[in-house]
Amino acid sequence: MKTKASIINSAIETIKLEGQSILNLSTLIDNDFAEAVELIYNSKGRVIITGIGKSAIIATKIVATLNSTGTPAVFMHAADAIHGDLGLILEDDVVICISKSGNTPEIKVLVPLIKNAENKMIAITGNKDSFLGQQADFVLNAFVQKEACPNNLAPTTSTTAQLVLGDALAVSLLELRGFSSKDFAKYHPGGALGKKLYLRVHDISSVNMKPEVALDTNIKQVIVEISEKMLGVTAVTENNKIVGIITDGDLRRMLSKVDDFSQLTAKDIMSANPKRIEEDAMAIDAMEVLETYGISQLLVEKEGLYAGVVHVHDLIREGIL
Repeated sequence: MKTKASIINSAIETIKLEGQSILNLSTLIDNDFAEAVELIYNSKGRVIITGIGKSAIIATKIVATLNSTGTPAVFMHAADAIHGDLGLILEDDVVICISKSGNTPEIKVLVPLIKNAENKMIAITGNKDSFLGQQADFVLNAFVQKEACPNNLAPTTSTTAQLVLGDALAVSLLELRGFSSKDFAKYHPGGALGKKLYLRVHDISSVNMKPEVALDTNIKQVIVEISEKMLGVTAVTENNKIVGIITDGDLRRMLSKVDDFSQLTAKDIMSANPKRIEEDAMAIDAMEVLETYGISQLLVEKEGLYAGVVHVHDLIREGIL
């Protein structure tokens, strides 16, 4: 039975081996890679990515990365392709075939069919001299010395190399397209990353209640307002402009200092000139203000007038933090 030390050592050796193999890929990048990128960039069609076994799984991830960074891509399983799915490939599509050996039976059947249709084909393979390597228009060399598997059998290092080359393709295309953070948000509207890029303060504060009291509001009414609006805070306004803020903390401090607060008003306990943010600001900017000043609520303005409250819990719920 392996000891913890031997388990840890095995993990470290796997990471080192795969890391060295990935670094070696940088020495294998050549004109074929550049021309493959240019081919995809100038294509009027999509990128069809195919493979068999573990390479097929890698293909699906590369498809997802390309789609999310502005390059339309579709996965086609190599085995399914020769049993009807070949119709996925349209006239202007570019095909990427992924195979470590480049000599699997499915690839040998599929490649001539793609060539007959005159679609341009890019190979990602660890064997440039293979059937796939010889038939492809461009070859991205995914050669690795050995698998991390101690028997040198299970696809480990080789599939990592394929994935890295796919990422390199995607990033090169992203840069060619001038793909911006706004573009990224468009393709990721439901994810936390996308929300950081498109979600505005108004999108959050507009669904909250709007606690508000005047300068002369008595303390009992202030407590009721904070309790009913459930944000732990209220704005103090004059002519709909923010002049102060009262938080749960302000109320606790007041209670610890005075025995009779029946004559006190909002003006007596508020904090003047509170932190605030415009409603069209990005939600991520609101989070930065909250973190910088160690506060939980931020008052929101629209063109200088009080517009609501954004709470740190709102931002956490939206995945901004």
